[in-house]
Amino acid sequence: MLGGLIADYTYVFRSRLRWWRYGPKPPQPLESAEGDLPPVLLIPGVFETWHYLKPLHDALRERGHAVHAVPELGFNRHPIAEVAAMLAAYVEHRDLRDVVIVAHSKGGLIGTLLLRDDELAASEGQARRFSRMISLNTPYAGSPLSHYAVGPWREFRPTLPVIGEVGAAHAAHARTHVLRAAYDQYVPAESAVLPGAAENVELPHVGHFRLLGLPTVIDDVLARVPLRRA
Repeated sequence: MLGGLIADYTYVFRSRLRWWRYGPKPPQPLESAEGDLPPVLLIPGVFETWHYLKPLHDALRERGHAVHAVPELGFNRHPIAEVAAMLAAYVEHRDLRDVVIVAHSKGGLIGTLLLRDDELAASEGQARRFSRMISLNTPYAGSPLSHYAVGPWREFRPTLPVIGEVGAAHAAHARTHVLRAAYDQYVPAESAVLPGAAENVELPHVGHFRLLGLPTVIDDVLARVPLRRA
């Protein structure tokens, strides 16, 4: 357990160093990534830049997907609904279709609102933008630890309306593949399980962050990203 947590925070440190090595802006999505491969939208967690998801970014890009890591997200410290609206505008402005969301922690809550609003838009005859989401260590029912937190971390309080909205987005749940660590120091197991999800998978790892860089977990994510558009 202790070794896993040390490795977890080592991953955080390395992710911060990537900011200095690669700069704040992510690479532009592959212009040649057309055809049947769906585009991918990466959504990091709170106070995380895209660098935390760089191993996943690189693996998906290597396979030929147009991977969108949105620089305007910064450290993802703005309210969940506000970020969801910003990302929806990003996707619509680029006329992206069949987008697969790959999200970590808070990113999964944002992604749920995107899928929910996408279902509503489709029911009104508008274009469907998103196909599914793969989330990692997302606190779908909130986290009790946020009662003792400050700033953006308090948005995970289980009693907040946005957490209720996420829990009520049942159609979005059916398009969500949930991956979670066997032990997460920030997200209790009962909060990380999403009722009605396409699947809830417990991975044999410890820690909130390091899953994002483990080769076996990257393979798990790749296995759930379609090779053809819906």
